[in-house]
Amino acid sequence: MKDSQILSSFQELPLPLDAQAAKAAQHAAARRSGLVFDACSVGVVLRAVLFVEAVAGVGAMFGAAGFLEWVARTAMLTGGALPATLAWLVAACSLKKLLARLPDPAQYAAGAALGALAGLYGCLLLRLVGFVDPAPWLACAFGGALLASLLVAALVLRARGRMPAATAARLSELQSRIRPHFLFNTLNSAIALVRAEPAKAEALLEDLSDLFRHALVDHGESVTLGEEITLAQRYLAIEQVRFGERLQVEWALDPEAANAKLPPLLLQPLVENAVKHGVEPSSTGAQVKVSTQRRGAMVVVKVTNTVPAGQGQRGHGVALANVRDRLRLLHDVQGQFQTVLKDGVYQVRMEIPV
Repeated sequence: MKDSQILSSFQELPLPLDAQAAKAAQHAAARRSGLVFDACSVGVVLRAVLFVEAVAGVGAMFGAAGFLEWVARTAMLTGGALPATLAWLVAACSLKKLLARLPDPAQYAAGAALGALAGLYGCLLLRLVGFVDPAPWLACAFGGALLASLLVAALVLRARGRMPAATAARLSELQSRIRPHFLFNTLNSAIALVRAEPAKAEALLEDLSDLFRHALVDHGESVTLGEEITLAQRYLAIEQVRFGERLQVEWALDPEAANAKLPPLLLQPLVENAVKHGVEPSSTGAQVKVSTQRRGAMVVVKVTNTVPAGQGQRGHGVALANVRDRLRLLHDVQGQFQTVLKDGVYQVRMEIPV
């Protein structure tokens, strides 16, 4: 089954740069170190830029006679504030290993000092274009230090918020909802064969016991994509016995994507949905394709299935919402989740960092 017919429905996300790949690889190490704040994240960059832009917009209101003047002043301030913010983020990320060796108070002070230097850099840019004359060097330094201190405090609070207390409890709650649903549906597949084909049912129940063992084990916060693929293959093997030729399965797996991290039982509900909404309603059956692809520091996972003519991918969307929430909890804005139905083909597309 080819994806070309539905590719135009997705807005392709830009491929990550090599520098982002290095940041993603170092992210876990930063958590284990003594680093109190980590600026090496796409989500952090977006939030920092939006925060500084909001401050610049409010600051531009002072002295602006009207809307057009406010827009012009905001644009000029952005010309200094945005490069300064990006300079602070690059410096904080580049020096993360060195900062991790410092005691906590020294790290806070270093973040503020870098902010002061970034403020001076922004002030220099504004001075060069003639927006400020003479340049308020002291005010820019203190302003940069203050904004940097606020960013550091926000990053520290965010890191603490991602620790087990709230996030792990929420993740555990979402995963606990998936397990009974998964076990119930898989057991139904076995029951359907007990009377008609006892020999197949016996072999199927052996596979089912392995699935139960995997589903009931506490895997922690994350597992590898390779483990999730193995689980999905066992599940589809069971459904293959149940549906026979009506279920046509295709795998397109990239070995380099196997080590990507994702929450346990994330892929299986998507595969189950493909069978439930694609194969079960169709008398002639359906195609199900699972593909993975490594793209720089990201892995693209697709679960695609055909749907009967005149029908959509029906359901309440509970499983999809569950998957989306768990992906967001683990990877924040770096984890992308999209769905599309076009020309009788339904696809779920995920992007997760390696």
